[in-house]
Amino acid sequence: QVQLVESGGGLVQAGGSLRLSCAVSGGTFSSYAMGWFRQAPGKEREFVAAVSRSNMTYYGDFVKGRFRISRDDAKNTATLQMSGLKPEDTGVYYCAEDRSKGLGGVEAYYDGWGQGTQNTFSS
Repeated sequence: QVQLVESGGGLVQAGGSLRLSCAVSGGTFSSYAMGWFRQAPGKEREFVAAVSRSNMTYYGDFVKGRFRISRDDAKNTATLQMSGLKPEDTGVYYCAEDRSKGLGGVEAYYDGWGQGTQNTFSS
């Protein structure tokens, strides 16, 4: 059974940078696009970024060039590099596999969710 484990979360001042990692085991990492989602307190989970099997990327509108998603198939890892962080970026960040074989931000197409990593960005 596939297992996804997020890491790298923490407390960062606004304007700072943070790098999140998602380690995948028990599945065929290279077969799926990978995505990051986040959930702020009291809000629904929203799409952040996705990277396809061929390293095409797709981002949520709010990202505006501040984040970069990448993948390393040799290490079965997906990474989200975040910069220019804002207090509104605070939340629990999750990674998941896109089982649609495509590339997008529709949460229903994603599966194998990790437990999430908490990120707090203070002003």
